[in-house]
Amino acid sequence: MSAASFLKKHLLIHYWYGEAHYMKYITAGDWAHNNAGWQWSAGCGCDAQPYFRIFNPITQGKKFDPKGEIRRWVVELAHMPAPYICCRWQAPDSVLRNAGVCLGENYPLPVVNHPFARNRFLQIAAEYLKHRILI
Repeated sequence: MSAASFLKKHLLIHYWYGEAHYMKYITAGDWAHNNAGWQWSAGCGCDAQPYFRIFNPITQGKKFDPKGEIRRWVVELAHMPAPYICCRWQAPDSVLRNAGVCLGENYPLPVVNHPFARNRFLQIAAEYLKHRILI
């Protein structure tokens, strides 16, 4: 859900791409459930979340991975303290140095600025809604 929301509403990538990627790699993928989940997250399914609900990736990370279990899959963050896992760019230099993380060199800088991306998506959605034709 968080990945789908980020892909669609922060990066403005059509949900079909995420849906296809997940379906390719999910061990026990079910097309109907996968499709419905991606449509729900994108705000375009028959029973979708409201288009204006845009998950904050930092809040979602802190809420659903408070211990920083992501370290298991992202080895570059193996020594990053849990409070900074979801907001590495806010960590003091000493914390980054001790964790062996050098932003922009061995770990990327943030891809998007959440407030900017959120407002951009809401502006695009509002413009679309002004011109849609109701049947």
